[in-house]
Amino acid sequence: MAAGRLKIAAVQLQTRMGDVAANIAAAERLAEQAFAEGAELVALPEFFTGMIAPDETAFDIVLPVENAAIAMLRRLAAKHGGRIGGSMLLAEGGEVYNRYVLAEPDGTIHYHDKDLPTMWENVFYTGGRDDGVWETGVGTLGAAVCWELIRHQTLARMRGRVELAVTGTHWWTMPENWPAALRAPLRAIGQYNRYMSEQAPVEFARRLGAPVVQASHCGPLGGKFLLAPGLDAGFDYRTHFVGATQVVDAAGRVLASRSTAEGPGIVYAEVTPGTGEPVIAPEADRFWVPELPLFLKAYWHQQNVAGRSAYRRYGRARGLEAAERNSAL
Repeated sequence: MAAGRLKIAAVQLQTRMGDVAANIAAAERLAEQAFAEGAELVALPEFFTGMIAPDETAFDIVLPVENAAIAMLRRLAAKHGGRIGGSMLLAEGGEVYNRYVLAEPDGTIHYHDKDLPTMWENVFYTGGRDDGVWETGVGTLGAAVCWELIRHQTLARMRGRVELAVTGTHWWTMPENWPAALRAPLRAIGQYNRYMSEQAPVEFARRLGAPVVQASHCGPLGGKFLLAPGLDAGFDYRTHFVGATQVVDAAGRVLASRSTAEGPGIVYAEVTPGTGEPVIAPEADRFWVPELPLFLKAYWHQQNVAGRSAYRRYGRARGLEAAERNSAL
């Protein structure tokens, strides 16, 4: 059962690719600030240990099961008597997962492995199978990571159970460095992609019947757009993060928001955790929550297949090697 009003902070980060120690330190500084301002629960973004895109240095952020990022979460939760969570790439049992980790003040740790990697994320990790719903000292919480927010299977595992959803994103947009003749047809897709990223926690809350907190990345990123499975060839892809760091109530009203264009920072809001009647009834026959244009569906499938091939051929091995190196952090 949820315990009254809860002051929440959501942290927006600008991370360095591959520099896991610097990214953990940056997250800790902003989280300390959030707790100092009275936050009882602090949300960090997906991959708060470092942005990812197909690039040699991006693999360097993979961590072992016991690692410096989780130690930081535990330390802050215990110090401030609060809760703090975010996701990281973590190696376990010969695979790499995108694991959301929530720490409680008594040292309890809760986990959720993102179920389906999104597009080029498939180069770095494989999906998990847990339901991501936890009993905590502030109620029943559910974890969702980035595009999990726009799929009905996420709502199916949470609806009627979760009193607050803790989420983080790493949501990029269309390329900025491709020739104008290629960028022009993608302009409308980019605008719709931005709209989806900003509305994802709102529409999720309206269908869940519980508040949602979402933490985002900001700034530029870039890597390789993979052309086909089995091939290492690709186009240089320079882009930036879109969306907003937000706290949304159960009716989908935005209580606090910081656009990714505003840079790193923190938003705060008070919510009352609880499980209520959703504003929008279940749509069980749909896979996606929003209407995805045909191009985005094709982009999703093509990059998923190409990324999974890269994970099998070299992504898993490079991640496991990085986790071994990072055991010394």
